[in-house]
Amino acid sequence: MDPRHRQILQQHRVDLVSGLNTADLCDGLLSKGIFTQDMIEEIQSKTTNRDKARKLLIDLETRGSRAFQAFLESLRETEQHHFAELLEGGPGAHQSLPTPVQPSVIPLPVKHPKPTDNPDRPDVPPLMPPLKPLRPPDSLPLLKPISPPSETQKLTKQRHDSIQTYKMDARPCGICLIINNMEFEPASGLKYRKGSDIDSDKLERRFKALNFEVLVKRNLKHKHIRRELDSLAKKDHSAYDCCVVIILSHGTEASHNRFPGAVHGVDGPSVPVQIITNFLNGQNCPSLQGKPKLFFIQACGGDNKDTGFEVSPDEVQPSMGGADDQTDAIPMSSSSDSLSTSDEVDARPTLPTPSDILVSYSTFPGYVSWRDPQAGSWYVENLDRVLEQNADMDDLVTMLVMVNGAVSQISAKGIYKQMPGSFNFLRKRLYFQTPKS
Repeated sequence: MDPRHRQILQQHRVDLVSGLNTADLCDGLLSKGIFTQDMIEEIQSKTTNRDKARKLLIDLETRGSRAFQAFLESLRETEQHHFAELLEGGPGAHQSLPTPVQPSVIPLPVKHPKPTDNPDRPDVPPLMPPLKPLRPPDSLPLLKPISPPSETQKLTKQRHDSIQTYKMDARPCGICLIINNMEFEPASGLKYRKGSDIDSDKLERRFKALNFEVLVKRNLKHKHIRRELDSLAKKDHSAYDCCVVIILSHGTEASHNRFPGAVHGVDGPSVPVQIITNFLNGQNCPSLQGKPKLFFIQACGGDNKDTGFEVSPDEVQPSMGGADDQTDAIPMSSSSDSLSTSDEVDARPTLPTPSDILVSYSTFPGYVSWRDPQAGSWYVENLDRVLEQNADMDDLVTMLVMVNGAVSQISAKGIYKQMPGSFNFLRKRLYFQTPKS
């Protein structure tokens, strides 16, 4: 869908969710080829009309360039003209309309003038038949291609339209577990992580705003990290649509065959990210099968410091980190806790074990992650900001790319850089619940 049309839908989402008659709309969108029968059944499975309308609007944004115009037509066909007029009056609604061009009129040579019915100019015949009035703008298509799309464009549209969205309308949407390790035991050799409480507070507020039930655990030893994850996996998530785990700690490299890195307990030993994700896979947590499981890791992936490379000034908008920025790294661990476990057979044979999992790292594997003692980590600060500003319009993967871009512009001590990234095994787009949705 054109970004302008998506913005219009987002601006009027509250009104649309409150008043849309979805039953007839679904039939119209199905007949126009915008929705599939499976999508209609999923919409109609919602218990309230508000939930049905919300799901319809979320799906509509994924259905390509024809979706907005088809939606307007369906609104008129179902006598919901006030909504059609509301959307057509939105800013940018008609920006893509072609400008009508008046046809050129070329006088023809007159050899034998004949009287006409024109009393003002009886000696001049009409140059051409009267022009038919142009159609009013409302009857023109909002998006009219100048030329037929190429095969590549057709393929891109098909790929875009084929991506479905996760169900994310449970209330609460799911559980969000935050593990915030700040105070490390002296024997661990790890420093106090000043500023991590700022990160924890930001993310607690943010995920509550996204309608998650948030649990915060502080200063856990490595065995207690495992215990909390095991407890989370044993909960019944049947009434939820998603699960989130956030870990703020020191980190290190670790041997792995799927997800790199490990996070440290306050006693020193680490827990590999691969084992952390295994707690919530299909075998260990059946009630989360087919549902998105999101992991956000604010920790170093190693002790390398990235000094970046020189690029054109047009590529960057420099942002300076603080002079006292700290890292969350120690050298690669050699303990047995860093070794990966053997692969497990997922309890749902139709889906591979790591399906529906996304792990977002604050930094590239092997490199340090920077944290401002006064403002919190670069990664969490930008993750919180992007979620606040964009969660009502954009899907999670798109927002993580925004976070990557923002963090990549910052420099620690004017020298060092940081590049977040993610391992994405999601099968659908994920849109969070927001107050505007």
